[in-house]
Amino acid sequence: MELKWIEDFLSLAETRSFSRSAEERHVTQSAFSRRIRSLEVWLGTVLLDRSTYPITLTADGRQFLETAEEVLRLLTLSRAEFRTRSERSSLPVVTITALHSLCLSFLPGWLGAIRAAVGPMGSRVLPENFNICIQALVEGGYDLLLTYHHPGIPIPLDPTRHPCRIVGRDSLAAVAAPHGLMPDGEGRLPLLQYSRGSFLGRLATIAQAREGAPPTYPVHTNENSMAEALRSMALAGHGVAWLPKSLVAAEIASGALRLVSPEMPMEIRLYRSGERARPFLDAIWEAAAAPAENYAAPE
Repeated sequence: MELKWIEDFLSLAETRSFSRSAEERHVTQSAFSRRIRSLEVWLGTVLLDRSTYPITLTADGRQFLETAEEVLRLLTLSRAEFRTRSERSSLPVVTITALHSLCLSFLPGWLGAIRAAVGPMGSRVLPENFNICIQALVEGGYDLLLTYHHPGIPIPLDPTRHPCRIVGRDSLAAVAAPHGLMPDGEGRLPLLQYSRGSFLGRLATIAQAREGAPPTYPVHTNENSMAEALRSMALAGHGVAWLPKSLVAAEIASGALRLVSPEMPMEIRLYRSGERARPFLDAIWEAAAAPAENYAAPE
């Protein structure tokens, strides 16, 4: 069960309209309907009488409405208490959600540059996959989001509510161990893949279709979509992996991995929640306006 399902239900109980609530919750009506149905499946009951217009709550829906309001009230109070406690600490704290690979390669150096610009600060970081990072920013739990960007994959964020800055540059590079990788009878190399639909997997598909990319055939799929796992497989000689170059710069420099294709440039973007405004965060946002080359991926 997800908190957003409860928030969706409370919105629907107020508007009595799927279309109005979907607009209020910034999702498509079909996605909103699926979330309400998921809540009903999880509870094991029907909350809405969909045969009426406007829709009405069933008896179970009216009973659950009281529970939902109380649960959300208690969670909101707890979050406010924790945030107040954090704000009273000796250091201001910035909360960041970021792709796993950026947490390893880019974030440490970028945070150091920001601290140098704005002074001492604490940080709380959520390393996650792309979809959860987007959700964490949109639902208000985090100040900032760090992600890769390529024109081939739009970022589903409203620029008026979630402005962005380019804070770095990287590239997606096809790499493999220097020895022992044998092509098949058609001259194709074994390919290490991300899970279906993952963000880096979609980027890798674009890169693989570019001119100069080696012909490949799939031999392994990493179900959790973490680039670090594919790096380990590539180092062990299992195949070609499309990885952020910053993540494998040291291995390329040492000769443990070699480039087997032209690189595909990517931006590193910082998104901000427009609903979380405070002077400390404004200072970080201004410091992030430094030229992206200051944080470029290692060569």
